[in-house]
Amino acid sequence: MKFTCTTEIECPQEKVAALFANPKYLKEYQDSFISKELLQGEEGKNGAVSRMLYKQGKGQMELTETILENNLPHSFLGHYHHKDMDNTMRCEFIRLGDSRTRYISEIEYTAFRGFMPKMMAKLFPGLFKKQVQKWLDSFKDFAENKT
Repeated sequence: MKFTCTTEIECPQEKVAALFANPKYLKEYQDSFISKELLQGEEGKNGAVSRMLYKQGKGQMELTETILENNLPHSFLGHYHHKDMDNTMRCEFIRLGDSRTRYISEIEYTAFRGFMPKMMAKLFPGLFKKQVQKWLDSFKDFAENKT
């Protein structure tokens, strides 16, 4: 399953990329975000591995992020592993002018494990895209209002 979400942000490309790259801001636009912990490598660099925790119902969801390519302020490619699924996320930040940036996020789910995740992907693929677009829209609001 593969899909793309996009938004345009009234901020310079460098500012958008800097806000995206800073893990302390994740909680500002990902409503279920709890924490991010570097496990190996150098934060933000190719090959860095981090553990990310999110609220999920009454419990937590754990993801492992591996940075595959960090070419910010232009692009970022990460791999995300969860016990039930794997996906890659390619983000591009395209300069549209001195103070406007297009943020494109391309998500590709490469594996689903277990009956429920496979069923959700098959029956409700729009839910995955809806969540990503929600986070892009929240990021836009955050970036445009961050001084």
